[in-house]
Amino acid sequence: MTQRVYLIGFMGSGKSTLGRWLASAMDGWTFLDLDLFIENKYHKTIPQIFEERGEDEFRKMESFCLQEISSFEKVIVGAGGGTPCFFDHMELMNRSGLSIYLQLSPQGIYDRLQTSKSQRPLLQGLDGDELLDFISVKLKEREPFYKKAMLIADAEKWKVDDFIDAILKYA
Repeated sequence: MTQRVYLIGFMGSGKSTLGRWLASAMDGWTFLDLDLFIENKYHKTIPQIFEERGEDEFRKMESFCLQEISSFEKVIVGAGGGTPCFFDHMELMNRSGLSIYLQLSPQGIYDRLQTSKSQRPLLQGLDGDELLDFISVKLKEREPFYKKAMLIADAEKWKVDDFIDAILKYA
């Protein structure tokens, strides 16, 4: 069985929630949020890193941390929404573990983000059609990368047991 599972998808797709559930259901596994790993390693929040160093430098830090994590064992990794879109991240994730794309429609993402917009800097000031348009455009940009995942899961229909079964079948 694989030693690493990478959950990828747009913000609000459920990577963190599902990752915690999976780790608790799988004996000896832990959940690791890539953004929190970066924040702990560099002692700065993601918004601080973006503000002080810019996105290019953040993406380099993210890549370094993803490479480090790719050697960890029995870990469920919640990748950032943009992580798969840079460098060779999808190839690295597919080579070192099982990547699962948590697929949702733009409307499904919109519905989920309604309760957490204030915690997401990219969504500040966006409401209604503006927010839905932003999600649709960004998702269209990112989906070619997301679809390189080894497994595509309908994030609205799959249950934790479906994910566990898929992980156990992957060897």
